[in-house]
Amino acid sequence: MVRNCSQSRRKLIAGAVLALASMGMALPAGAVTENSLKDGVAVQGYDVVTYFKASKPTRGDAQYSAQYDGATYHFATAANRDAFKASPAKFAPAYGGYCAFGTAMGRKFPGDPMVWKVRDGKLYLNLNKNIQAKWNENIPGFIRGADNNWPRIRSVADADLKQGPPDGVTIGAQ
Repeated sequence: MVRNCSQSRRKLIAGAVLALASMGMALPAGAVTENSLKDGVAVQGYDVVTYFKASKPTRGDAQYSAQYDGATYHFATAANRDAFKASPAKFAPAYGGYCAFGTAMGRKFPGDPMVWKVRDGKLYLNLNKNIQAKWNENIPGFIRGADNNWPRIRSVADADLKQGPPDGVTIGAQ
């Protein structure tokens, strides 16, 4: 479903939020940051390099940390930290670590580091397994939708997005 925001956007948002809630999704309070952070740490302290190298999330250690895009990232090893520092955009999660499906829906819900997928060399997080199942139904379309929405919602608190999306935001897959 692709729609530019118009008079019916509140109905679309309300329907999307109800659909997401019916799948067991809690509706968290918004954050003004551009990254989904917990205590200033991205991806709840998981080492983003391990998603690519070990194909699984591994808890990072604060002694191996790096700053990127307003967030602190933790790594399991100095080598992973150094790989990240050399190319942070390669390893940082899409959409600041917010849920990829939520971003496609014009919202900013926290991504769960245990519910993830690397697709075309990019790390995507989802809110929970139910949401990921929905996202899996049309990954390319939801990525296009989220890619369109992210520049428009990046610095907007989710509480404000709940009231209605900014101009140009699409709802769902494109």
